[in-house]
Amino acid sequence: MSIGRASVMIGAGTLVSRVTGLLRSIVLVTAIGTAMAGDAFVVANQLPNAIFLIVSMGILTGVIVPQIVAAGRSDDGGEAFISKLITLGAVVLLAITVIAVACAPLLVSLYGGGFAPEQHALATVFAYWCLPQIFFYGLYALLGETLNARRVFGPYTWTPVANNVVSIIGFGAFIVVYGTQSSIEGWDAGMVALIAGTATLGIVLQAALLLIFWRRTGLHLRPDFRWRGMGLGVIGRLASWTFLMVLVAQLSAIVQSNVLSDASEAGAAANMVTGNANLIFMLPYSIIVLSIGIPYFTQLSEHAADGRIDDMRRDIDTSIRSIGVLIVGATAAIAAAAVPVSRIFTNDAPTAVEGALVLGGYLVGLIPIAVLFTIQRSFYALGDTRTPFIFSLVQAVIVAVTALLASTLPAGLTAAGVALGQSIALTVALVMAAVLLRRKIGRLEAGRWLPALGRFVLAAVPAGAAGWLIYFAVGAQDSWMVADKLQGALGTMLIGAVVAAVYVGMLALLRAPELQVALGLVRRVLPGKR
Repeated sequence: MSIGRASVMIGAGTLVSRVTGLLRSIVLVTAIGTAMAGDAFVVANQLPNAIFLIVSMGILTGVIVPQIVAAGRSDDGGEAFISKLITLGAVVLLAITVIAVACAPLLVSLYGGGFAPEQHALATVFAYWCLPQIFFYGLYALLGETLNARRVFGPYTWTPVANNVVSIIGFGAFIVVYGTQSSIEGWDAGMVALIAGTATLGIVLQAALLLIFWRRTGLHLRPDFRWRGMGLGVIGRLASWTFLMVLVAQLSAIVQSNVLSDASEAGAAANMVTGNANLIFMLPYSIIVLSIGIPYFTQLSEHAADGRIDDMRRDIDTSIRSIGVLIVGATAAIAAAAVPVSRIFTNDAPTAVEGALVLGGYLVGLIPIAVLFTIQRSFYALGDTRTPFIFSLVQAVIVAVTALLASTLPAGLTAAGVALGQSIALTVALVMAAVLLRRKIGRLEAGRWLPALGRFVLAAVPAGAAGWLIYFAVGAQDSWMVADKLQGALGTMLIGAVVAAVYVGMLALLRAPELQVALGLVRRVLPGKR
């Protein structure tokens, strides 16, 4: 499958997945609010997500994909290796899940140290229901990354839609049966089971559906416990660095979570508001960066395995410019519509303004994280997991330090300070990563993609300003755009359309060659276009 076609397939699947994910979050906010009950659920549901990050973004993405690509050159196409790998992964995941469930109260204390006793107790009950997700998150990541490595790109991005649909139905049923329950008081076993059980059921279905698409790999998957000789020493050496990398990231996340839990007890924007702001922030990252970057990562791994460094350099340049032209425009649009888009995920206008501040802090790091995706995975393609650990360690330290500094701010600004600190850390990590990669492979074609990013930013400034003018022209935070969720969505679409139109016009005036590439991708995603 070509890079372009794979990018369109992943982009379309990610778009549908993220849109249904946004609907899921809207229904969840309506059901349990953004205050203490919502914060308790977010912390509990964050625990399996943290393990998922370790499995997916750490060990699997950084180690397994290149190993599967290399194993694919064997006589059996990697079939024996993959069967052993998935069997081993399932056993390890099951053990981790059992241990995590047994440690549920300790884990909640670790991430929600600032919670009051009643809030901690509710979060712990939620956690017992949510922590089994670890096994199914990990299985989903293991199967999905294997499919990607075999150039079967669609299922990994489309199956989360089923998860979101299940959650929307379950959370909607909660509203019908119990109404809105934002207080930590009055929760019974049925209410907890419906909210947290629904979240876990969606993850189970998401993982199970990948098995249906497995036949597209052309491999026969079977349990195989004969792990000797499959290169565990090499995998372990590579994975040790990625494990440490994600571990230090989680340590900084624990600091962030505890700072936010203190803000939650003070009644300010905290875990739920921050989680929703991060969800908005990750929307363009998921749709744009992952849809373009994942196929390039597979190609980077193939070129690295063949020792074709010049081809890798071209991949890095093309990937960054293709991602950049879209991600910079998305940054301008979301920044201009920060308050209306935040209103979609809150139950009142003042909380939307707080959410917009948090979102603004995250948006500072959207362009750096997009470029870092390609740079970091270039190290993984080369089989180097030690160097990413170095700059990720620095990133984690900055995240933790800035979170502690944010805790000294007024409670209403704490969450925004945490988000901004994360963006600062991403920017520093990007600079370090680029310098270290240049030392490893020589030039990075930065003379092509850095000026391109400059053109995109130059076009995005007037585009974002035009969006801001629309927002202030209708009355800013007192306007119809912030009156309710629906009008917040309409306001977001209006501002986004204005920003997009001006951005495209400015790119045309600047004669940016990447514009045609971006428009081509957009046209291919539209219904009926291929």
